[in-house]
Amino acid sequence: MIDKIREHIAEVGSFQAKNKEEVENFRIKYLGKKGLLNDFFAEFKNVPNDQKKEFGQAINTLKTAAQEKVETLKDELEATQEQKGVYGDLSRPGEPISVGSRHPISIVKNRITEIFSRIGFNISEGPEIEDDWHNFTALNLPEYHPARDMQDTFFVQINPDVLLRTHTSTVQVRYMENHKPPIRTISPGRVYRNEAISARSHCFFHQVEGLYVDKGVSFADLKQTLQYFTTELFGKSKIRLRPSYFPFTEPSAEVDVYWGLETETDYKMTKGTGWLEIMGCGMVDPNVLENCGIDSSVYSGFAFGMGIDRIALLLHQIPDIRMFSENDIRFLEQFKNA
Repeated sequence: MIDKIREHIAEVGSFQAKNKEEVENFRIKYLGKKGLLNDFFAEFKNVPNDQKKEFGQAINTLKTAAQEKVETLKDELEATQEQKGVYGDLSRPGEPISVGSRHPISIVKNRITEIFSRIGFNISEGPEIEDDWHNFTALNLPEYHPARDMQDTFFVQINPDVLLRTHTSTVQVRYMENHKPPIRTISPGRVYRNEAISARSHCFFHQVEGLYVDKGVSFADLKQTLQYFTTELFGKSKIRLRPSYFPFTEPSAEVDVYWGLETETDYKMTKGTGWLEIMGCGMVDPNVLENCGIDSSVYSGFAFGMGIDRIALLLHQIPDIRMFSENDIRFLEQFKNA
């Protein structure tokens, strides 16, 4: 009897099937209610005691071999059918379509614009190739003004009055020229400066600048707006404003957010102070309002500007600004769920 079981074990090992029906017939033959395994188990009581151990082991080996063979054959047949279905369908695309991701700059820009849209700011855009008036003169930077040196500019050689914009304040000038107060707008976009490319700076980067002009606008309104923004974007509610200088705002200030000193990275980013500079701001200079056709004796306003790239580096802990423009798929795929 044991020899007969061993013959079946060898038969099971060599069995092959061409379709699911053959597999099912094989399963019924060995594992069904009236299969051979049940017959062998029923015969167990008639086996001499000194052979029961060997007999039982042989039956279990046959059972295991039959079960594994059934599962293996089913998997092989399903894989073959699936492969035929895929390659036999002429309507399928030639290559699998992978889901892309937004660029980290776009992710941060969209978050910033969404936050300001909640408090009534609309979005305005303008050309990246500008003239001297909108980039400098209208913003209280007349010709030969020393503050022009603060922004290393790319000029168009054939026309010295045409340049690549150095800030998106140019959009604010155009907006004030074409709209009457109240004005509440933000201007996201790419800007250019003739700077050395390194891990922390580039010759082009992205900004978001905001402008609010109306009757009775005060510095307190500016502070409350920025307080709301930093709380929504960073989850940090503590800010400070340090006196600074910008030609188109007076008074002017740099805005710092208290980042904290909880980790070693926090120490490095804030140089051990806990404070991190994120933007510049100030009250719009009356000369700028007058240059844009707005009566400064009736209206006042505030403006602010921040670098999107720098905030993206901060929020996503990216070590090198050059990674934003290298188009490395391995880098960009990390932001699929952002």
